[in-house]
Amino acid sequence: MFRCFIAAAAIALSAGHALANSGHGGGGGSPPPTPKAESPPVPAKVILTKQGPKLVDLKGMTLYHYERDTTGRTSTCNDKCAESWVPLPATADARAVGDFTVINRDDGSKMWAYRYRPLYTSPADKAPGDVNGIATTLQWRIARPVE
Repeated sequence: MFRCFIAAAAIALSAGHALANSGHGGGGGSPPPTPKAESPPVPAKVILTKQGPKLVDLKGMTLYHYERDTTGRTSTCNDKCAESWVPLPATADARAVGDFTVINRDDGSKMWAYRYRPLYTSPADKAPGDVNGIATTLQWRIARPVE
């Protein structure tokens, strides 16, 4: 019984000490902890399909890459091409996060790339999950995560 009393007293003293140091009481105490810095949002996510994992934008629309985009620094799909294959836009202050990088386009805008391959959506895709933009003869492929 005496041991229980000592244990209860120790807990009460610890709790009282913790409350006194929390800054809510008697003037002493450390500042509240700083909030964790939020990591920048990624521009796409991976979903699993019957054909395997693929990248989609945050609205669930399938993302594609163009085989002719090989430098990792630019997009070769400009002007008329960019009307048929819409670049995944990045904001002016976007920064690389994980495997996603930002590429400057010929028109001065920015777009997202995955492992340095520019990402595009297809206007032929009308709903999330559609894959109407596959054009193997034109070298357009579904963007897939690298394992």
